[in-house]
Amino acid sequence: MSANLSNSGSTSDLQVQASSEALLRGSTAPVRRNWAQYLRWLLLFAGGILMVMPLAYMMSTSFKFPFEVYNLNLVPEEPTLENYTYVLEDGRFLQWFINSLIIATLTTVSSVFFDALVGYTLCKYRFPGRYVVFIAILSTLMIPTEMLVIPWYLMSQQFGWLDTTWGIMFPGLMTAFGVFLMKQFFETVPDDFIEAARIDGLNELQIWWTVAMPLVKPALAALAIFVFLGNWTAFIWPLIVTTSQDMYTLPVGLTTFSVEQAVEWELVMTGAAISVLPTLIVFLVFQRFIIRGVVMAGLKG
Repeated sequence: MSANLSNSGSTSDLQVQASSEALLRGSTAPVRRNWAQYLRWLLLFAGGILMVMPLAYMMSTSFKFPFEVYNLNLVPEEPTLENYTYVLEDGRFLQWFINSLIIATLTTVSSVFFDALVGYTLCKYRFPGRYVVFIAILSTLMIPTEMLVIPWYLMSQQFGWLDTTWGIMFPGLMTAFGVFLMKQFFETVPDDFIEAARIDGLNELQIWWTVAMPLVKPALAALAIFVFLGNWTAFIWPLIVTTSQDMYTLPVGLTTFSVEQAVEWELVMTGAAISVLPTLIVFLVFQRFIIRGVVMAGLKG
């Protein structure tokens, strides 16, 4: 009987020790999770600071006098609005801004329309050579833009498109990336919806516009933002195809603030700060669609 009592006592001691160890593990687990969470927040905060610093320095420089440009302080010693006054009163800057806005807007509308149309056709139509056409379109993504500049220039010269709005726009009126993106999203549209619309008597164009397009709005918004930003910040091709300052886009026009002796960085930064506003507006308007588009793309993948 004494042996049984000793065994039961040792068993209870082991149970108490095990329960205490479990409590200790349970109490340290939240601490470990909190430290890991704090570390993630710290890394994200540091990454955010690194990304915002160039923008902050650009905004700070736009309020500085020329003698303060090379001062790395984010807060100007003598803030001034003379740079904004000079840039906005310069008729060339307003013309460059309008040129960029027209080109980026028209190119975005054209690219979204044709990319969605081609992507829908390659996704929902069954015809011989469909995959060959799709692979041929995707293969153009492997060609660097620098290699396409010469054919584009020769084409513009042949058709008289040099130094024209059309000459700046035509390379981006339809994109291979947009076709690929829209085709992948149209894959999520059930074929039953298409067949039901056909039974209701809708033609193919009506089905594409009224049935399929509303179901891929996040992809359309994401594509529109990518195309708009790409054309708003384009530099190489507009620099090559334009010869007169009246046809310059904003990125090309800002280079004219550079002279042989020095670069007027305060004016360049001021023009860059103003040029950021349309991109911020576009992003703020369509950001919820971008998030939905990324989520849908991730779920589909």
